[in-house]
Amino acid sequence: MNIVILSRNPHLYSTQRLIEEGRKRQHKVEVIDPLKCDIIIEKEKPTIYYKDRYLDYVDAIIPRIGASITFYGCAVVRQFEMMNVFSIVSSGAILRSRDKLKSLQLLSKAGIGMPKTVFTNYSRDVEEVIAHVGGVPVIIKLLEGTQGLGVVLAETKNAAESVLEAFNGLEARVIVQEFIKEAKGADLRALIVDGQVVGAMKRQGKEGEFRSNLHRGGSAKIIKLSDAELKLAMNAAKALKLPVCGVDMLQSARGPLLLEINSTPGLEGIEGATGRNIAKAIITYIEKNR
Repeated sequence: MNIVILSRNPHLYSTQRLIEEGRKRQHKVEVIDPLKCDIIIEKEKPTIYYKDRYLDYVDAIIPRIGASITFYGCAVVRQFEMMNVFSIVSSGAILRSRDKLKSLQLLSKAGIGMPKTVFTNYSRDVEEVIAHVGGVPVIIKLLEGTQGLGVVLAETKNAAESVLEAFNGLEARVIVQEFIKEAKGADLRALIVDGQVVGAMKRQGKEGEFRSNLHRGGSAKIIKLSDAELKLAMNAAKALKLPVCGVDMLQSARGPLLLEINSTPGLEGIEGATGRNIAKAIITYIEKNR
């Protein structure tokens, strides 16, 4: 089988692991930069041209599309879909997951538990916004943020007002969320492949840090999810139609709460913490569906 990994950096851990596992199973695996692909739109003959050749021999793709290239990256994934090439996640699902507001709205409708969240276009009513999420402290998030960037903990009303005014001045869209104190700076990441949890870890933020992202110095260890946590992770992935994804959750006094879903989750942290061969599971998923 000819498998293409859509990635801008062939040296990343996740990309290297997928290459390794794919080749172990006798597949031809190559890395292609989606920004260097030309999308050729023609009646009944959609094609993609890359460097010196047409990509008309590809059987399956693994999108590793960074948030900064979502628009063009998804256009490339969509073009492969038009060519009847199997993708482990669809272009539509990636777009849904990258739109934090839309994804939270869809997940709420699907009955997924999550922290109280407010989106407003009129942030001068700070007191009202804070009241809607249960009072300070609150979390303020950029809708386009990633890896913990653009996430602020506002511990007082004045701090929340200042942050919202600053983001407003930058014309940046934000959501305000309830702060889950009992989570103690930790969250859970469940890795979903083929709709099932294949690995889970607990990420703990470093001392004094409320964000648990490994990119920000957090640590991770393997964890066995409760039935409620397993159910939430699988239902959330199903609601956004993401057969392969990372589901981030918080442990709260009222049960697990969804934090966000990542349609192109990194493999280094989860494989390191759990010892599970996640890359192999992804290649096996392709084999089952191609």
